[in-house]
Amino acid sequence: MGDGPRTPRRARLAQILRFALVGGVNTGTFFGCYLLLHPWMPYFAAYSLAFLLSMIGSFFLNTYFTYRTRPTWKKFALFPLTNVTNYLVQSVGLYALVTWAGMDDRIAPLVAAVVAIPFTYLISQRILVPRNTGTDPGAPGPGTETDERQPSRLA
Repeated sequence: MGDGPRTPRRARLAQILRFALVGGVNTGTFFGCYLLLHPWMPYFAAYSLAFLLSMIGSFFLNTYFTYRTRPTWKKFALFPLTNVTNYLVQSVGLYALVTWAGMDDRIAPLVAAVVAIPFTYLISQRILVPRNTGTDPGAPGPGTETDERQPSRLA
């Protein structure tokens, strides 16, 4: 008995953990940028610029580190959909938790954020990981060394 059948599970778990780590780094980057920019510009401008900078950083961290794939302009253009998805799921979750479930509105945003993680993960994976379009089931798939060694079309 070996690790054969469990290897894909471990690889998926490792990818999910890398995704969570990138999320933490992204949150810290956003907040740090916001705090640095806020003294120099109005709060909403600082918020918007910090959000944009952290989203760009998140794109590169997720392509290179989480999914181990190469960035492209197409992926870069589609990547904001992950943030829209996150916002929508969190917003609906927040409303449902506070209005229908009666949860404290100070805790509900954190619960809604946790609920949004799987949705954001699936959307970002769909956007950033190339699909194996060949018919050979043994062909290298997303995130393999073959994909990782491809030259970047963006960076």
